[in-house]
Amino acid sequence: MHEPEIILIRVSGDDKPGLTAAVTAELARHKADVLDIGQSVIHDTLSLGILVKVPTEAESTPFLKDLLFCGHKLGVNLTFTPVASEHYASWVDAQGKERRIVTLLARRLNAQHIAAVTGVIARNGLNIDVITRLSGRAALDEADSPRMACVEFSVRGTPDDLTAIKSEFLAISAELGVDIAIQEDNAFRRNRRLVAFDMDSTLIAAEVIDELAKTAGVGAQVSAITELAMRGEIDFKESLRRRLRLLRGLPADNLETVARRIPLNDGAERLIANLKRFGYKIAIISGGFTYFGLRLKERLGIDYVFANELEIKDGKLTGEVVGEIVDAAKKAEILRMIAEKEGLSLQQVIAVGDGANDLPMLGMAGLGIAYHAKPVVKKGAGQAISTLGLDSILYLVGVRDRDTLS
Repeated sequence: MHEPEIILIRVSGDDKPGLTAAVTAELARHKADVLDIGQSVIHDTLSLGILVKVPTEAESTPFLKDLLFCGHKLGVNLTFTPVASEHYASWVDAQGKERRIVTLLARRLNAQHIAAVTGVIARNGLNIDVITRLSGRAALDEADSPRMACVEFSVRGTPDDLTAIKSEFLAISAELGVDIAIQEDNAFRRNRRLVAFDMDSTLIAAEVIDELAKTAGVGAQVSAITELAMRGEIDFKESLRRRLRLLRGLPADNLETVARRIPLNDGAERLIANLKRFGYKIAIISGGFTYFGLRLKERLGIDYVFANELEIKDGKLTGEVVGEIVDAAKKAEILRMIAEKEGLSLQQVIAVGDGANDLPMLGMAGLGIAYHAKPVVKKGAGQAISTLGLDSILYLVGVRDRDTLS
């Protein structure tokens, strides 16, 4: 008995309802086995590929003739490519190769952006299997287009040096003003359930302690110490103690005044509203202060808040905190504790932060994102977002614009 024929059928033309149904009905009439199938539609133009095994008892000539006649009636083009059994076997064996998702984000994408990213993919021996647009359709008038654009590449292969690829993507991001993420494509990536945020300069657009310092008239001194801590040049606990001493005696009423004037970062409300809708738990794990974290909990529906509690006596700040200081190590410990409480693997956790004291937490999470961070933090984190708002994180978990609340 001769071996069955394997044929790749390509269908192209104007998309219309019932087209795929008609082609596959013809295949069914000839009792063909479908080995693989894929379809995409760009601007109402269909591209459909079907890999079939023609049964040994069937004759390929009438089989193909009938398919061509079917295509003629549908007004589409059909082409056929025979596939050698050895080639097919090699293709099947390749399914165990590593897969990754490369996400390209920008205010508006152009060919230069895509060429730069796909060039890195190609030079590193990776093959693109699928390209998907996650953002809404772009209008010719930029004012009517979505405020973000995102394309996702599903790539296959084992890179020689993943760190080098990430470095190339960071360089492209800096040069072209885009954000690029690369992450392993696995079941955890599609099943994240907890997002932990740093607060100051991540969820909110300020460092609270700097704002308190301005109120107390010691802004310059405190900001200088904050900057050293953010760059990782000074121990966080020591930096916090130094800054708080400068706030000793500040009336506690100023906390409310400062809280009212600090805005959320771009996209924070949209991100959290959608994450809650999709069933995520949300945590704030911050080296900032519980007073401000609890206000965000009430406003945004945060599930967990862990931060430093300011000590207040006689209506004034004492320059100390109550209990243990939440530093880098403590943040990671808290993240692990919340994941265990929720019954989650750390691979199901997303962590977002901007400072050096966030790095242990970002490194522990399945998806660690440096948000508008210093270079040392971008390099140390798994991913970085530097050009878009917090709601662009939705793209990194594969959410399309059409699935979100605006």
